[in-house]
Amino acid sequence: MTAAPASPVAEPTSFSFNADNLAKAKAFVAKYPAGRQASAVLPLLDLAQRQSGGWLPRVAIEYVADFLAMPYMRVLEVVTFYTMFKQQPVGKYLLQICTTTPCWLRGSDAVVKACRDKLGIDFNQTTKNGLFTMEEVECLGACVNAPMIQVNDWFVEDLDAERTTALLDALSRGGEIPIGSQIGRQGSAPDGMVTAGSQAVDVSAKPADPAAASKMGLASKKPSTAKSAPKTAAKAAPKTSAKTSPKNPS
Repeated sequence: MTAAPASPVAEPTSFSFNADNLAKAKAFVAKYPAGRQASAVLPLLDLAQRQSGGWLPRVAIEYVADFLAMPYMRVLEVVTFYTMFKQQPVGKYLLQICTTTPCWLRGSDAVVKACRDKLGIDFNQTTKNGLFTMEEVECLGACVNAPMIQVNDWFVEDLDAERTTALLDALSRGGEIPIGSQIGRQGSAPDGMVTAGSQAVDVSAKPADPAAASKMGLASKKPSTAKSAPKTAAKAAPKTSAKTSPKNPS
């Protein structure tokens, strides 16, 4: 699998929210006072990007600007500031690989090499079949389970070369992939602890369910059934009056 050659992007000529996203957009705007609809620019851009297949063509940015009665340049400033917004098409699976210090110390170089060897692409490239885009990113906040990759909305943690290759194979097949820790630990439990194991997410569903991202593969904790012992009132020690020692005559 090799990288797609660089070529001019064919921009769509029109964009508008579908019925489902239009209802969501109106709900977002309704959260803010009259005249403050610009506050909804981030969630609306996210809706537009998801509807456009993972990137924001110019017509989508213009549409969001008109929807919120904002100047196009103001919305473009937001798009170009946040790395989550893409102005070029990306693959079905966006592989955001963290190479910041904690991930690097835990072996992110091996994860990057596994992706390069398996996919035949480098950072900021997309495979010819349009399935994978690979990016190098800064800290994603999962340092305790480093190294890790964010695949679209999902965190895949505790990776090494072998697990990374297995992940890419699973994504290529579609269906379910394991999310969260790949060695079975829950949350930030110490490495080697016996835990409930990883969850899985169905990647064949398109678009991805944003609700799955909030879980980040962490198993839900069961409420404790242990009853707390009743508190006992501590008895105050009786006060004793201190006797004054007689002064020695000088």
